[in-house]
Amino acid sequence: MRLLHTSDWHVGRSFHGRDLLREQESVLSGLAELVAAERVDAVVVSGDLFDRAVPNAEAVAVCTRVLERVRAAGARVVVTPGNHDSAARLGLFGGFAAAGGLHLRTRVAELHVPVVLADEAGPVAVYGIPYLEPETARHTLGVPDARGHAGVLGEAMRRVRADLAGRGVRSVVLAHAFVTGGEASESERTIAVGGVQDVPGSVFAGVDYVALGHLHGHQTLAEHLRYSGSPLAYSFSEARQRKSVWLVELSPEGLAGVERRELPVPRALSTLAGSLEEVLRAPEHDAVAEHFLSVTLTDRVRPLDALRRLQARFPHAVHVEWRPEGGRTGELRFAERVRGRSDEEVACCFLEDVRGEPPNPREVALLREAFAAAAREEAS
Repeated sequence: MRLLHTSDWHVGRSFHGRDLLREQESVLSGLAELVAAERVDAVVVSGDLFDRAVPNAEAVAVCTRVLERVRAAGARVVVTPGNHDSAARLGLFGGFAAAGGLHLRTRVAELHVPVVLADEAGPVAVYGIPYLEPETARHTLGVPDARGHAGVLGEAMRRVRADLAGRGVRSVVLAHAFVTGGEASESERTIAVGGVQDVPGSVFAGVDYVALGHLHGHQTLAEHLRYSGSPLAYSFSEARQRKSVWLVELSPEGLAGVERRELPVPRALSTLAGSLEEVLRAPEHDAVAEHFLSVTLTDRVRPLDALRRLQARFPHAVHVEWRPEGGRTGELRFAERVRGRSDEEVACCFLEDVRGEPPNPREVALLREAFAAAAREEAS
């Protein structure tokens, strides 16, 4: 049997204010081509199908079209909710969807009930563990003393293994969690509870393959324990990642092999640094003119209207940060910096801090007028 492991679609997510639905549909629709080319039997999505608990109509429409294409290509689909999804909404009409080959495994109380797939070697039990929020899941699972993610996932896997022991078949588990050894990026929402979000990989012992979701970079923690990562980059910390999915092959004896399949890049991410004029004029930057750009400006004085000026040359520049060359020294706490200073001096220091140069005489005069007017109003 051949499975395609993917996760963290985050359909409906924006990138620094830019809508990504077109890029998401383009990349995700390519999964149907992989299904057909690789003769995939099932696609498993390990959480965060949507970016929000209540996705908008456009995001739902994109996701529906993608899933329809995957089904039309011949694969069944198993989906579990992540920490961004609403399990209740995602599971709505799940019983009807299963009849068409879309299996939505959203109920915590039923996580030990697998989707049973079959090939010429016999059945494969696919268990979907929804994202487990510890404080609520421990009561639903009947283990009120369980602590943190490790506690509730430990109980979930105990139930899975108990069911599996009575079947004696090959097995796959979908889970949305932060497993010890995984490497995070800037675009994942934290799932830390009481400061502890890690789950040891040993929790998932006893199954042939564990399809993990939550971390956005593809990672191999063990041969049978992997993150597929997100299909698109959702932060500049992922600029050097090549997004992909895992093609998982199960033989009659269990896991036979896992291969990586890279996904297309609809728009690359790049970072630039330098003064505003350097960035705007350097001819070598033509190579990234159509990329999503994050620019660090090193001008001594903060440039005015920098993003708009950058977008005249780089239409997809989405993020600007000002870091004056040489940095700043002697930073003090706010209370220490303003102690003993007049309102006018505090205001002038603020302007100098945010712009990198002191206010000019006209600006100082305007500040004085404003403070004088405020004083008159207080006195009246």
